[in-house]
Amino acid sequence: QSQLAESGGGLVQPGDSLRLACAGSGFTLKYNTIGWFRQAPGKEREVVACISSSDSTTYYADSVKGRFTISRDNAKNTVYLQMNSLKPEDTAVYYCGADIEAMGISMISDEYNYWGQGTQVTVSS
Repeated sequence: QSQLAESGGGLVQPGDSLRLACAGSGFTLKYNTIGWFRQAPGKEREVVACISSSDSTTYYADSVKGRFTISRDNAKNTVYLQMNSLKPEDTAVYYCGADIEAMGISMISDEYNYWGQGTQVTVSS
């Protein structure tokens, strides 16, 4: 059974850093496009970052560009989201997803096939 599991969330202060991990089981993440999405209360799920299956091209939402970095550790079958200079507006539940049909970047959550359970990130002073 293919599954994803996020970890690494928590409560931090503005300007701090966190690294989220998305661990795969039952399938190999490096062969799939993986996206990090977030959902704040009362808002729709939005894409934060994505890494493609074909050539590891990356995409970042404008709101996180220059602060967040998505990367793969193929040996650990894990995709990371390094988040620096966190802001209160980054507060949300963060989800990782796998789009098993995409070759390139995939920014539409409805096209993703597998999701993790989510991890809460709260940025507050």
